[in-house]
Amino acid sequence: MRSEHIEGSKVGITIAVMLAALMSVLDISIVNVALSDIRASFGTPLDQIAWVSTGYMMANVVVIPMTGWLQRKFGYRRYFTFSILLFTAASVLCGLSWNLPSLVAFRILQGVGGGAIIPTSQAILFARYPQEEHGMAGALFGLGAITGPLLGPTLGGYLIEWASWHWIFLINVPVGLLAASMAWKEIKQPYFEPTREKVDTYGIGLLAVGMATLQYTLEEGNREGWFDSVLITVTAAIAAISLITFIVHELEAPHPVVDLRVFANRSYSAATGLNFLTGTALFSASFLFSLYAGTVMRYSALDIGLLFLKGSAIQVAIMPLVGRFGNKVDGRYLIGFGVLMMCWSLWTNAHLTAQSSNLQMMAPIFIRACGLGFLFVPLSVFALSGLPAHQRGNGAGLYNLTRELGGSIGTAWMSSALDRRTKLYHLSLGEHVDAFNQYAQEQLRMLQGAFTGRVADPFSAALQVLNQKVSAQSLIRAFNDNFEVLTFLFALSLVLIFMLKKPVPGVKIEGAH
Repeated sequence: MRSEHIEGSKVGITIAVMLAALMSVLDISIVNVALSDIRASFGTPLDQIAWVSTGYMMANVVVIPMTGWLQRKFGYRRYFTFSILLFTAASVLCGLSWNLPSLVAFRILQGVGGGAIIPTSQAILFARYPQEEHGMAGALFGLGAITGPLLGPTLGGYLIEWASWHWIFLINVPVGLLAASMAWKEIKQPYFEPTREKVDTYGIGLLAVGMATLQYTLEEGNREGWFDSVLITVTAAIAAISLITFIVHELEAPHPVVDLRVFANRSYSAATGLNFLTGTALFSASFLFSLYAGTVMRYSALDIGLLFLKGSAIQVAIMPLVGRFGNKVDGRYLIGFGVLMMCWSLWTNAHLTAQSSNLQMMAPIFIRACGLGFLFVPLSVFALSGLPAHQRGNGAGLYNLTRELGGSIGTAWMSSALDRRTKLYHLSLGEHVDAFNQYAQEQLRMLQGAFTGRVADPFSAALQVLNQKVSAQSLIRAFNDNFEVLTFLFALSLVLIFMLKKPVPGVKIEGAH
């Protein structure tokens, strides 16, 4: 469409987009490292500190599906620049926050800007690059997007160690100002005409309520005991009613804020489903692995960050290569290879032990990085190539949303499953620690002998250590089970590859991530 045409320096636009994407994605991973320090600074209870992440994600998932309509309403240049400046201003406020409620409020504001940056960045790149260079455009964008998670934990660890947690937000200021100034200067949309469609206020309201309450339910459900909590039951019911009503309304509305009719396209539905499973496996596996490294292996936050950095650095080399030469191979083969590599990574995770070396810990991260390098770029092409031009903006927003939702659902599910299976294994293993188990009694006598003369009650001390060993083994087995479940779940995505149609040559793709 002529109104979506973008002109300007290709290099300048690419730098602006990559900086904005890097800043947005970096912020998500860097904050997680600082939660303990923020909690100590504010004297916040452990069960409330998660709101620093929950507030951001609630705003994020509300904005993402609306980006297609907002792009048509305000144009790429104005909407993108405003989103970057909003994110930057909110970062300053986060760094100056004086208590938890103020920080959460500013994080919600930051999430509004951040939710717009990712899909709009991709849309701008694909609108500026010619069709034959879309593979490279996707790879360059992916490069900016993956560098954030690579650097986030490590950079966050150094900033906290050398300065304070406030700087994990203030570091966004120079990057954001540079990206915003370059975006305003370089992006030119000479034929832009704002859409005159009537604002779907009913749809926007239902979407905001439904997505916010769904995200809250997923983030807080495990901590609150799921449906044992009245609050979680109420928010889950509100989310279900709002989103079901939203779907019915959007399918009937003449000018919907989110066009759900894109799912009638078989290839788009299959790619979006695969994207959802990728988000589930990627985010939940990262959550489990970080937890495993910290609780079982006793790694510090900085050590975990360096582990991810070393293991995932290969992506920086793979993605440009896939972007440059990927169009010479059927993308379905690349996606299939990426899925198999991801499954191998998850299976390797499922066989880690408390005695695993640093190299063995790094292996599943490296394998996963190789797989993702072959998966992300061609998958976005398959998702959007067969859609009519007027559906691609909304299609891109929904495509981005599915991965975020997959990650939220997967993380909530794995968190609950880990807790449940740890308790089951503790009961199962504990049944063998009794007076009739010769090995258990030998361990108890050996520990009791080691404590004799060192503590007042050697038997109780020995029993406590034995119980800690049972707890540790229960936790390791629960981690391994969860990784195996993720392996088999993600292997199912191979079926979806057969539903993908080969991309239509010459189609202009907008908005994938």
